[in-house]
Amino acid sequence: MEPHDVQALSDTDLAVYEAVAAIAVGGDTARVADVSRMAGLSEDETKRSIATLVAMGQVVPRGEGFALGRHDFGLEY
Repeated sequence: MEPHDVQALSDTDLAVYEAVAAIAVGGDTARVADVSRMAGLSEDETKRSIATLVAMGQVVPRGEGFALGRHDFGLEY
């Protein structure tokens, strides 16, 4: 499995990734509106970032929202 390096993300993508991770750690699906609020971004910025993260495999669609993709690290929230 190829590692997914979150350190290679832009500041915006990292903020969105961290918001998705914070929501997903409890098993919840991260919806755009919630991620946008947590990351302090507009919904359009959030959607663009999520599209980038999905293309990279960092985030995956799940139902009406998103979850973390493959990762090789533990989460401590």
